[in-house]
Amino acid sequence: MLNSVQHYTSMNGNDTDKASFALDGVEVEFQAGETILAAASRARLYIPHLCWRPEFKPHGSCRVCIVKANGRAVAACSTQATAGLAVESQTDELNAQRKTLLQMLFVEGNHFCPSCEKSGNCLLQATAYEMGMEGPHFEEFYPNRPVDASHPDIMLDFNRCILCELCVRASSEVDGKNIFAIGGNGIGARLLVNSTSGKLVDTDMALADHAMNVCPVGVILPKRCGFVIPIGQRRYDIEPVSEQGDEPS
Repeated sequence: MLNSVQHYTSMNGNDTDKASFALDGVEVEFQAGETILAAASRARLYIPHLCWRPEFKPHGSCRVCIVKANGRAVAACSTQATAGLAVESQTDELNAQRKTLLQMLFVEGNHFCPSCEKSGNCLLQATAYEMGMEGPHFEEFYPNRPVDASHPDIMLDFNRCILCELCVRASSEVDGKNIFAIGGNGIGARLLVNSTSGKLVDTDMALADHAMNVCPVGVILPKRCGFVIPIGQRRYDIEPVSEQGDEPS
């Protein structure tokens, strides 16, 4: 194994020190304050995740990014990297735990992949394939969730929501509109629209909003452009999620 602190020569010939940690035996450089997942993603090393995106502060809601750091189970998205840290990610034990979490997400909502516009572009689906998930395993809930087609340009299908809160953060932190919120607790938690009617039509959401592009599943969809890219030619149809270093746009 390489030393935890690597020495590099800068363009002007001066030596600079860059700290690193080991991820499954591979040395990964990190910047001050960077998390394990952020550093790994920048190095194009795959750690499964659903609720993390680099433009937002870590949230830690899905726990799919669980790793072992010096033998202790932690969320890679919210654990800061430190020099010399030994991180395990791709182990049978951790991947089995991730598969169980994914199975629970699938049965908690209504995920009918063959008929979903997001199929092939869905991070949940792609991660399930990566983890070797062959079926939901648990009894499916089939909750009664609505579809909001009230907006002239955007449709919301709440059946697919995994409560990652990415749309909540995008609308608040980037768009400055606070269109979405999470209400309820436990199994009763759900995505809400912040309007008097509870409908998207009574908000100022627009197709250009950042919140339109952050959903890892198929909740937020533009109207009148379904299946423009045929299934089989979509992002994760072409290349598995583990081979892709950037986040979905």
